[in-house]
Amino acid sequence: MATVHAVVTDDEVEQALAAVTNSLPGGGEERPGQLQMALAVSRAIGEARHLIVQAGTGTGKSLAYLVPAVLSGQKVVVATATKALQDQLAEKDLPQVKAALGAPFTFAVLKGRSNYICRQRVAEVGSGGIQPELTGQGGRESGEVEVEVEVAAEGDDRVDHGEAPEGLVEEVQSLLAWSGTTPSGDRGHLPFEPSAKAWGMVSVGPRECPGAFNCPSGSRCFAEAARERAAASDVVVVNTHLYGAHLASGRAVLPEHDVVVFDETHELEEVMTSSLGVEVTPGRFRALALAARPLVDEREADLVASLLATGEQLGSLLADRVGTRVLHHDAEPPVDDSTLAELLGRAADATGRVTDALRRGGVQRSLLAEGGADPDRLSRKTRAITAASHLTDDLHRFVSPHDGEVAWVDGTRRNVRLRLSPIDVGPVLSAALWGEITAVMTSATVPPSLVERVGLEEFETDELDVGSPFDYRAHALLYVARHLPDRRAPEAEAALHEELALLIAAAGGRTLALFTSRRATEEAAEALAADLPYAVWQQGDLPKGRLLEEFARDETSCLFATLGFWQGVDIPGRALSLVTLDRLPFPRPDDPLLQARRARAGGRAFSLVDLPRAATLLAQGSGRLIRTSEDRGVVAVLDSRLATASYRGVLLGALPPMRRTVERGEVEAFLREALAG
Repeated sequence: MATVHAVVTDDEVEQALAAVTNSLPGGGEERPGQLQMALAVSRAIGEARHLIVQAGTGTGKSLAYLVPAVLSGQKVVVATATKALQDQLAEKDLPQVKAALGAPFTFAVLKGRSNYICRQRVAEVGSGGIQPELTGQGGRESGEVEVEVEVAAEGDDRVDHGEAPEGLVEEVQSLLAWSGTTPSGDRGHLPFEPSAKAWGMVSVGPRECPGAFNCPSGSRCFAEAARERAAASDVVVVNTHLYGAHLASGRAVLPEHDVVVFDETHELEEVMTSSLGVEVTPGRFRALALAARPLVDEREADLVASLLATGEQLGSLLADRVGTRVLHHDAEPPVDDSTLAELLGRAADATGRVTDALRRGGVQRSLLAEGGADPDRLSRKTRAITAASHLTDDLHRFVSPHDGEVAWVDGTRRNVRLRLSPIDVGPVLSAALWGEITAVMTSATVPPSLVERVGLEEFETDELDVGSPFDYRAHALLYVARHLPDRRAPEAEAALHEELALLIAAAGGRTLALFTSRRATEEAAEALAADLPYAVWQQGDLPKGRLLEEFARDETSCLFATLGFWQGVDIPGRALSLVTLDRLPFPRPDDPLLQARRARAGGRAFSLVDLPRAATLLAQGSGRLIRTSEDRGVVAVLDSRLATASYRGVLLGALPPMRRTVERGEVEAFLREALAG
C-alpha cells in the first residue's frame, strides 16, 4: 500500500457534501460530525492510510464516506453487514450523490452467486420437467441453499421421494417464468419470497458452479453479467460475507480495487471468522450423492452409496458433540477424537473416489441419438465434479488443521454443522488485505481494541470518533437497576419480571424488551403478557419485518425479543420509548471458538475477548432507542453489575452520553415528561 494518490482538497469535499445534503428532502441539516468524517475519509484515501471512524446514530455516515470516495476517482468497494444497508446505498444514497454532483461515476451491486437464478438450471428443469428434479435427479437439498454467501440451516426434509411438496411445482413454474422476464436474475427483485427448495432447484452456489467457460449457458449467466457490471463500475456495493469469500479465494471473487469501506464494522471480525473458514454438513454428502447417482456408471453405484453412508455416519457422530470443540489435542480433560478424525479421512477418500467415478462414468448415456453430447447432462456432471472437489478440499482442511485454527460442532442435533475457522483473523487480514488496499472502517459502535483484533497494529491507521448530532443528555436516560438481586439467586427472575412490569407501565407500553436468551424471553412474556393492558408481541410470532411493522403501528404495544433484535431495529418516534436489557450480554463461556481465543489470550482473555463483545452488543442494544433528533426515552439495564462491577467503566464508555440514574422514580418522572411532550 505504498502508492499515495493526489488528495482532494477539503474545500472540494465540503462543497460536494453540502451539494448532496442540500438536495435531500427539506434541504438536509447541518451535521458537523458528518463533515469531519468526510474530510478524514478523503485524507485517508488520498494518503493511503487506514481509517477507523465511530459515527454515532444520526451522523449520516453513508454520505460521509460516499462523497469523498466518489471524488477520489479510485475504484471503491463498499462492504455492508446487512442487506437493508446494501439496499439503502444502491437505491437511495448512491443515486442521490450522483444526481447532486452530476458526477459521471458508475456503481453496481454484486451479490453471492447463489443470489442469482441460474439459466442452466432453468434450462435443465424446463427441458427435463419439474418432477425429475423433485425426485433427486438434480439440484441441491434445501439445506444447501446459500444466500449472501451465508449457508442456511440444513433441514432433514430430504427431497428424495416421488411426490412434490404441496405448492412447490407452482412455485418453480413461477420462477421459470420470471427467469424469462427479469433483467438481473437477482433473487431480491422477485415479487415473492421463494422457498429454499424451490430456489435451490434454479440456482447454484459457488461450491458447485463450474464457471462460465464450462457451462452451456455461461454466455448468458446472470451472475457473470453482475460481475462484469461490477468490474466496469467505479463503486461496487457488496455484502461483507462476499468480501470474506473474496479474501478466502485468493482475491478472485471481486474486481480489483483501491479502497474498501467496511460499514457496520463492528461485525467485521465475526464475519471474517466465518468467511475465512470452512463448514461441512451431512447435507453436502446427501446432495452430492443425489447429483452423482445418475451420472456414474452403474458398476460404480456402490461408491455413491458408500459416500451417502459416510455422510450419515458423520452426522450421527457430530450430533452428540454439538457445542463442543473437536480435533484438538490440548483439551482439558483430554478428548479422544480419533474416531472423528478417522471418519473424516474416510469421507475425504469417499468424495475423492466419487469424483474419479464422475470423471469416468456415464459416457454412453451422455450421448444423444444423433451422436452429440447432451449439454444438460455434461453440465450436471461438471457441477457434480466441482461440488465433490470442494467437499474433498474442505474435508482435508479438517483432517490437517493449522495450529491457528479451531474446529467445533455447531447447530442442533437435527441440523448439525462441523465448522473450522481461524482463531485470530488478524494474521490473515494482515497478510491478504491491509498491505494492499486502503480501508475505511466505520460503525455507530466501534468495538474496543479493534486495531489489535483485526491485525492492524503494523499499519498506519487513524482512529476518529465524530460523536452523534443527537442531544442524548437531554433526550435519553440510562437506568441501571442496582437493587435487583444477582441473576443466579432463586428470587432473581421474579424480581426482574416485577421490575419490567413497573417500567412498562411507566412507559405506557412502548417497550422493546431485549433478552440474552430465548428462554428468558419466553419466561418474561409468559409471566407478564396476561396482566399487561398492552399488546405484547414475542419474537417468532411473525417474520421479523412484519413483527417490527406491527410493533411500530400500535404505539402502546410491547415487543419481547432476543439477540437478533439487539441491532438492525429502527423504530423512530413514541412507539419505542423504553428499551430494556435483561442482563449484560457477555458471550457464553462454553462457546468453542471463544474458548480457543481465551486460551490464546491467556491472562488478558476477559479484556480482549469477553469485555469488547459485551460492550459492543450493549451499545448496539441501547442504540435502538434514539433514532431521530425528536426521540425521547429510557434505556433500562436490569443487571446490577453495570453499577457495581470493576469493569463497568469500559461498558459505560461504549454507550451514548445519556444521563444516568439508579432510581426508578427518576425513570417514571422522565417518561411522564417525555410522553407528555
